Amino acid sequence: MNDTRVPSRVFRPAQQEAENANTAAGTPQTEHPAYRLAFQDMDFLLREDLRPVRFQLELLKAQLLIEEANIGSTFVVYGSARIPEPAKAQALLELAETPEQKRVAERLIEKSKYYEVARELGRRASNFPLDESGKRHFVVCSGGGPSIMEAANRGARDVGADTLGLNIVLPHEQAPNPYVTPGLSLQFHYFALRKMHFLIHARAVAVFPGGFGTFDEAFELLTLIQTGKIEPIPVLFYGKEFWNRVLNFDALCEEGVISPRDLNLFRFVETAEEGWEIVQDFWREREKRR
Repeated sequence: MNDTRVPSRVFRPAQQEAENANTAAGTPQTEHPAYRLAFQDMDFLLREDLRPVRFQLELLKAQLLIEEANIGSTFVVYGSARIPEPAKAQALLELAETPEQKRVAERLIEKSKYYEVARELGRRASNFPLDESGKRHFVVCSGGGPSIMEAANRGARDVGADTLGLNIVLPHEQAPNPYVTPGLSLQFHYFALRKMHFLIHARAVAVFPGGFGTFDEAFELLTLIQTGKIEPIPVLFYGKEFWNRVLNFDALCEEGVISPRDLNLFRFVETAEEGWEIVQDFWREREKRR
C-alpha cells in the first residue's frame, strides 16, 4: 500500500446526517416529535431543563465567531440608547409639549455632543495595528443599538474596520444599528451571557452617560475589578458633570461602603483624544512592568 493518507474522519458530518433524517418515510413513528434528532428538535431545546445547554451554546457561538474573525481584544463602549446625534437633537425640543419634556429634551441636546465623541473614539481605536500574529486589537464592541452604541460602531466603519454589536432580545421591537459588521452582529437571549462576552475580550471600556442598562454594565465591571475577579483595565467615564450629578461617589467613600482607592478604578474624561491616550498609556506602562 503506497498511499498512506488517512482520512480525517470516518463519521458523516452532522449536516449530512440531518438531511438524511429529514428524508425518512412518513410513518406514525417517524412523524412523532420523539423521533426528531435532538439538535433539530426546537421543542426539546427550548425545554426549561435545557437552560444549561442553551447557556453553553450562547457562550460558544459568539466565542467561535469572534475567534474566527481573528479578534484578539475589544474596546467596549457602553452608553444610552436615547441620546441623539447632534443633527437630530433639536427635533426632540420641537416635539416637546410640556415644560418637563422641554427640560428633558434640553438635557439630551447637551449630551448629544457625546455621539461625536464616541464616533471619534471608535475611529481611533479601530486604527490600532495588527499584532505580530495578525490578530486585531481594540475592535470596537457595543450593545449594537442606537445612539452612543451606534456612534462607536459608526466610527469603526468610518475607517473601514470591522465592529461588533452584541444585541439582546427584548419584548419591544429592535434591530442592530446599520454600522455593525453583519458577520459580527450577535444576538443574545441571556443578559448574563451577553455581559460576559462584553468583558471576556475587553482591554478597555468607555462608559458614556446612560440609564439602568449602562449602570448595570458599568458597575458590574467595577465590581469585578474591585474584587480581583479580573485584572484592571482602563475604564473611562465620559461626562464628569453627568456622573457627579446622578451619582455621589464621594458619599460612597464617606459612608464607608467603598474604599477611597476604589475611585482609582476609573477615570473621568471628555474627549476621544484624552480617552485613547489614557488607554495607550495604561498598556505601555503595563508592558514596561512586565
